[in-house]
Amino acid sequence: MASCPSPNWSVFDMDQSQTLQAAVQEAHARSRPLTIRGGGTKTFYGRQALECDLLDLSGHQGIVDYAPNELFITLRAGTPLQVLEAQLAEAGQMLPFEPPYFGPAATIGGTLACGLSGPRRPYAGSARDAVLGMRILNGQGEILRFGGQVMKNVAGYDVSRLMVGALGTLGVLLDVTLKVLPRPSHSLTLRQSAAPAAAIQRMNLWAGQPLPLSATAYDGEHLYVRLSGIGSAVQAAQARLGGERLADAEAASFWDDWREQRHVFFQGGAPLWRLAVAPATPPLPLPGQTLIEWGGGQRWLRGFRDATAVQRLAAQHGGHGTLFRGGERGGEVFHPLAPPLLAIQQRLKAAFDPHTLLNPGRMFAAL
Repeated sequence: MASCPSPNWSVFDMDQSQTLQAAVQEAHARSRPLTIRGGGTKTFYGRQALECDLLDLSGHQGIVDYAPNELFITLRAGTPLQVLEAQLAEAGQMLPFEPPYFGPAATIGGTLACGLSGPRRPYAGSARDAVLGMRILNGQGEILRFGGQVMKNVAGYDVSRLMVGALGTLGVLLDVTLKVLPRPSHSLTLRQSAAPAAAIQRMNLWAGQPLPLSATAYDGEHLYVRLSGIGSAVQAAQARLGGERLADAEAASFWDDWREQRHVFFQGGAPLWRLAVAPATPPLPLPGQTLIEWGGGQRWLRGFRDATAVQRLAAQHGGHGTLFRGGERGGEVFHPLAPPLLAIQQRLKAAFDPHTLLNPGRMFAAL
């Protein structure tokens, strides 16, 4: 691999590990639960938080180690996503899972705690797939380290990946080590008119072919496909797939708005549902518009709906349903766990946070 210029990533390092550890130890001694917060951009997600003392990670920032030639970066969990992605861009690199921000104060810790990935997820991996290691605080104020800086150092069960999507209920993220990728040299977006069934069929057909796909999305009328890679591969795929090419600025704006939920579909106060289903699942028999992405594997619905019916429908197609935004946040918002899985989750919670001090009830009432 060609040598990359050495970035100036050592300009700041605000390590608050000891302060945060002392706060968790004090909360443990006083049996006072904690609400963990970084930039506060994703407080809408999960169950409504209980009234707890605040553990603020927004000041715990800094890039600890960055080796562009080794394709990894280690940083404090409170580091803003904007700072991280700007630093990677200087070296011609990126986060493979294209995370949504949902606000300029978004941090890498909050992104991983929520387990959120963007349009590139089916083609480059999820947030969990990018994690190589972590340093965390458990519910007793002990600092634990898992994983390493390269995949070959991750032996046995990768505990660090348990923290991704756990909403802070298993531990306070202190430092994270992530895999990064080179930015593609060429990228373009095509738009085609399509009926829902045809759009799903095309996305699944393309996924089984050697095409440089980096995103697909369907808005009910048009199918959008982003191609990314070396110029010759992108051009060959464009000729093969056809469709109208969007201007580069329009394409960038489209994918940004889609990822950040600024698309008109997401506007308004009606509850927003996210369904994860098998990609080849036909159009779901539900009223109203449905947005489709991730090659057919992720569906978005709006409106007040019966949670049991939505989740049963998702389960019938090999997936699960989540009340992503709005609606009643005091009840359960995630797909109910089968009893064996709930028992595993409860044992994990007891191991990492035996007194239920960290974000209690944020994921499930029983956790």
